[in-house]
Amino acid sequence: MASAPLPRVVVLGGGTAGWMTAAALVRRLAGRCRVELIESQEIGIVGVGEATLPHLRAFNAALGIDEAEFMAATNATFKLGIEFVDWGRIGERYIHPFGMFGRPLGGIGFHHYWTRARLAGRRDDIGDYCLSIAACRRARYAPGAQKDTPGQVQPYDWAYHFDSTLFAPFLRRLAEAAGAVRHEGRVVEVVRDGESGAIAALRLADGRTIAGDLFVDCSGFRGLLIGDTLGVDWQDWSAWLPCDRAVALPCEGAGPLLPYTQAIAMPGGWRWRIPLQQRVGNGYVYAGAYLSDDEAAAQLLAAIEGPARAEPRLLKFRTGRRVASAAANCVAIGLSSGFLEPLESTSIYLAQAAIEALIGLLPADGRFGEVERARFNAFVDEQYDDVRDFLILHYHATTRADSPFWDHARTMAIPDRLRDRIERFRAAGALSERSRGLFLDGSWIALFIGQGVGPQGYDRRADQVPLPALDRSLDRLRHEIDAAAEAMPDHRAALERAGAMAGV
Repeated sequence: MASAPLPRVVVLGGGTAGWMTAAALVRRLAGRCRVELIESQEIGIVGVGEATLPHLRAFNAALGIDEAEFMAATNATFKLGIEFVDWGRIGERYIHPFGMFGRPLGGIGFHHYWTRARLAGRRDDIGDYCLSIAACRRARYAPGAQKDTPGQVQPYDWAYHFDSTLFAPFLRRLAEAAGAVRHEGRVVEVVRDGESGAIAALRLADGRTIAGDLFVDCSGFRGLLIGDTLGVDWQDWSAWLPCDRAVALPCEGAGPLLPYTQAIAMPGGWRWRIPLQQRVGNGYVYAGAYLSDDEAAAQLLAAIEGPARAEPRLLKFRTGRRVASAAANCVAIGLSSGFLEPLESTSIYLAQAAIEALIGLLPADGRFGEVERARFNAFVDEQYDDVRDFLILHYHATTRADSPFWDHARTMAIPDRLRDRIERFRAAGALSERSRGLFLDGSWIALFIGQGVGPQGYDRRADQVPLPALDRSLDRLRHEIDAAAEAMPDHRAALERAGAMAGV
């Protein structure tokens, strides 16, 4: 008896999202599906540097990617967090780290003990009790260790900065070596089943027809399959996140190689600084209603640290997500599913999370039914909504009123569930119950306290430690963290030691 043919998964669109999807499917579902990808060289990639979250390490590991090989191939550097400059008030800065603050005691979070000491008169920064922040401040790096590692002062995680023009080709080589088939061409027609309305095939400009059982839309904002063909609406979030464009350019680097991304507030939005091995990626994310494209380009050029390597490129985007990211036999991943500005480096994570859900839900016959679609959509919606609220908080939790943009951000209406989070934390440092979203307690603590939403109270169980003993404990921990950070190598030296330098 002949075996049933393997289900055919067709990915429309290359770039980061498309090749991440193809590589993950062909490597992790080897022998369970055929993977074909359609992309056109007519559609270019804007590459100025990409910042990621630690989750990408797990994605790479699952594909068998060697860290040093990946970093050398993509001009990558290590990343321990994100520094925010001038967000709460001009002149202030804080770091959102990929690590914890202090150590919990008796089931009570460290920030409650720190708040108790602060209300009693102590004036140090909560960032003084985070090893990854201490390393960032010194431009140093060493591989993080898990919480059970003997002798480890404090666990922390790490991510990467890399050249986005190099990541997709790296994944393409990996995917094609594992059996993925790439088709060069432009889609001119989406062929649908006459009875069900499902997508049956994609017809290319040269006349070829690529049939499939499941189609993954990685076609960008247009959403050729999920939007144009299946008519799934876009949910607009510009009322909360008004930035709708960016100018971007690379420049020569100057100074030490920093192991963190920077997000610097500007009059009409904010600019990013992403340090790569051989250059720095820069961009200015802004709202067109408050700043012209020419003004944004001029302000960015005036702010970069070294000679520009290219002319500023204008990028336009819309913030929001699809009402559903799965419809019929189509799943949208990447920009066709949704977009949230790169303030917390979440774009690749959101694509990765959708890919993980797809792999976990994909039936043996490759056909997404009603149950699979409902579960996929609920998961993706929760991911986007959680990130949305986290980004809104950056803007809303500001005292700035020095420009029309920041005055709007400070006074705009926000989602009720975010307002509840703010009120609970401000009252007593209380954190909402964890959801399946991306940002956990440490991230919310970093943002709340970093932007001036300091708790006015704390969990009274933190009173179990006498105040003099608490002060001694804080002093000791701060000393241990400083000593551990001082012992780390310089970031560039750490890259060389790891064998991660390009061309080495």
